[in-house]
Amino acid sequence: MSARKTIYPVFVPHLGCPYACVFCNQREITGREASEAMEELNELFRRGSGDAELAFYGGSFTAIPPREQECYLEKAARLMESGVITSIRLSTRPDAVDGETISRLKEYGVQTVELGAQSMCDRVLLTSGRGHCAQDVRDASVLIKRAGLKLVLQMMTGLPGDDEAGAEYTARELCRLGPDAVRIYPTVVVRGTQLEKLWRDGLYREHTVEEAVTTCAKILPIFEAEGIPVIRLGLNPTKELSEGAALAGAYHPALGELVRSRMLRNQAEKLLIDSGCEGKTVRIMTPPQIFSQMIGQKKCNLSWLTERFSLHDISVRSVQGLQDIEIKILQTEP
Repeated sequence: MSARKTIYPVFVPHLGCPYACVFCNQREITGREASEAMEELNELFRRGSGDAELAFYGGSFTAIPPREQECYLEKAARLMESGVITSIRLSTRPDAVDGETISRLKEYGVQTVELGAQSMCDRVLLTSGRGHCAQDVRDASVLIKRAGLKLVLQMMTGLPGDDEAGAEYTARELCRLGPDAVRIYPTVVVRGTQLEKLWRDGLYREHTVEEAVTTCAKILPIFEAEGIPVIRLGLNPTKELSEGAALAGAYHPALGELVRSRMLRNQAEKLLIDSGCEGKTVRIMTPPQIFSQMIGQKKCNLSWLTERFSLHDISVRSVQGLQDIEIKILQTEP
C-alpha cells in the first residue's frame, strides 16, 4: 500500500445489508446514522484540496440498490474532479460483488474495495450469521484483483465457534488471495447485538483482550512474512464504545501496540531458550523504534521473561543501527 494519506470517512451503517451478524451494531460502533452520510459528502465540498481519500465505511455498500449507490458515487466523483480528494474506497460484503458491480465502481473512479471476510471457516461464518461462505470471499477477491482494484481483506478473531487454530487458518487463506492490506478486528460484545444476548445467556464466552493479543501475535507474523501490511488491529476507539457500548471482549484503545509488544516478547523468549539463560543476567539490545514495545506496558514483558526463565536480572538497551533484537548473557547468578 502507498504511504498513509488523509482519509475522509463517510459511514453508511447497515445500508444495503440484508443480514444481522451476531456481532454487529453499526450505530454503536461508528456513532453515526446513515442519514448523515450525504450531509458529510456535501461538507467535503467546502474543504480544501489535497492528497486525501474518501472512504465509505460501515455498511455493505455494493448491496445498496444501484441507483442509491450512484447517488453517493456521483458526489464522490465530483469531489475527485474538484481536487478535494484523489481516491475513493469502500467496504462491502463478499457476496455483493459481481461483474456488473465492479464495472459500476470503476466507472465512478473507485480504487480500493475492502471485503468483510471475517473468517474463512464456513462453520464460523454460519454461526455468526454472516450469510455468505468462504468461497464467496475467494470469488469476490478474484473479481476485484482482475479489475485492477486494490483489495483489502478484513478478518475477525474470537467469533462464536472460532479458536486460535481457526484464526491461523483464516490468515493463511487470506494470504493466498494476495490482498494489498488486511485489517484484523478481534470480537467485541457490543450493546444491542445478538452476541450480547448470547453472552448474557452464557452461550458465548467473551474473547478477552489477553486472548486477542495472544492470537493476533501469532497471526500478524503470517501476514508480515508474505509482505502484506496489517493496517488496523482492533476496533477504532469511539466515544460510544469507550463510554459503555463495548460490554465485553477485546476492546482496547492500544490493542495494536499490545500485540506488537507481545510479538517481541515471543521473539525474545525463543532467543532466550536458544541461549540457555536460566538463572542468568540478561541484556536485550533493541533498535530505538521498538524499545518501549520490548519493555511492554508497565514492564510486563520484562516481568514475564524474568519469571519464565528465573532470571537474576534483565535489562533492555536501545542501540542505534541495530536491525533486530539481540540477546546478551552478562553473568551467571552468584
